[in-house]
Amino acid sequence: MGQKQSSSSKVTRGGVSRRQMLKQTAMAGGVMAAPHIVPASVLGRNGAVPPSEKIVLGGIGIGGRGIHDLRWMMQEQDVQCVAICDAQKARREAAKKEVDEKYGNNDCAIYGDMQEFLAARTDIDAVLIATSDRWHAVASVMAMRAGKDVFSEKPSCMTIAEGQAVVDTAKQYGRIYQTGTQRLSEDKFVFCIEMARLGRLGKVHTARAHIAPWDAADLQKEWLPPEPLPSAEEVNWDLWLGPCPWRPFNSSYLRGAWRGHYDFHTSCIGEWGAHTFAQSQAGLNMLDTSPTEYQYVENNTGDGMVTKFANGTQMILHREGWWTGSCGMRFEGSDGWVSCADGYKTPEVSDPSMLADFDKIVADYVERTGHPMNHVRDFFNSVRSRKPTVANPEVMFHSMSTVHAANICMWLRRNLKYNPAKSEFEDADANGFRSRPMRAPWGI
Repeated sequence: MGQKQSSSSKVTRGGVSRRQMLKQTAMAGGVMAAPHIVPASVLGRNGAVPPSEKIVLGGIGIGGRGIHDLRWMMQEQDVQCVAICDAQKARREAAKKEVDEKYGNNDCAIYGDMQEFLAARTDIDAVLIATSDRWHAVASVMAMRAGKDVFSEKPSCMTIAEGQAVVDTAKQYGRIYQTGTQRLSEDKFVFCIEMARLGRLGKVHTARAHIAPWDAADLQKEWLPPEPLPSAEEVNWDLWLGPCPWRPFNSSYLRGAWRGHYDFHTSCIGEWGAHTFAQSQAGLNMLDTSPTEYQYVENNTGDGMVTKFANGTQMILHREGWWTGSCGMRFEGSDGWVSCADGYKTPEVSDPSMLADFDKIVADYVERTGHPMNHVRDFFNSVRSRKPTVANPEVMFHSMSTVHAANICMWLRRNLKYNPAKSEFEDADANGFRSRPMRAPWGI
């Protein structure tokens, strides 16, 4: 797949498309050795996708969540993963093993340096970015500048400024971008969103958004105790840290202990709010903006915070009590309510009759928007069509701006007013948190 061309017309350096090159090679082979048989898969027979038509995929930062995403993506018949990049040797080798076992070969290349990877692999159409939070936006910007479409895990930016940089870069370079808020592509969640959006609950006045019931909004700034630094081949600590301030190596960071630290994390609010704020804002028809008011709550988590949009609709943050699963959302209107979370067989509703149109509402959504109930398929469809994904840069930016504004409200311990059109607060101290310094040479 070329940057702005269909996969069937991707041009090689000599001006010949992949498809033409395959045909010429096959013809030449026929003259030189007539008995040679071309596998049906190369020709696209029996339902197989020929190599010339495949989306070429690479992976950056492929650990636990990344392996899950990679397996999901490799189920798509028109996708071929060819390379993995990770600052940790054990992780890049584990991801390579996963890829090679999937395709029955030993072809997956591995890299320890992202800049080298992006520069060398001009054949790659799209990248999966599943690093931990601190790298998501910076890696996305680097990849898009290198001509790659991007599927980035969430939370997709560490600051409001980083989110804006992702939006600007995607627009400037004409890249496709999807953030990993996959519940926007799951039928039970889509049903609830559409029930609210279509007015089937009457006038919707409140959305309730789930935030993670662990950690706090207040983030640690202390370093973990130093440990002996491994070789750069085993763990390139400088690259692992990336744009964050330098701190001594501690192996616990590699096992997830970066969570809860200011330099690395977006708090309990961002952990699940990166999902649930996008879900809630979708149902409220507020994906193109963010709340304008944030009311401080006297706890260290943000539980119970009321945020208000310019039209008076409110979104309230909750840790527990409203759902029996994770990443829940709830919409409340004058005529009823709907609610959903992970693990629900069907959404919860104020009136069971609301579920009668479940299939129709979801089918109408798919027909109207063209977005399938499969988040990675939606991404790859957009890679081909060049149409925006369901979780495109603007959706990510506005929902993550809500995350950051809620965090800043908690950090300053006072109510805040925010202007989404200007991405500015009516508070000088709050504006100081819209961006943060990045360690050289990283920057956006």
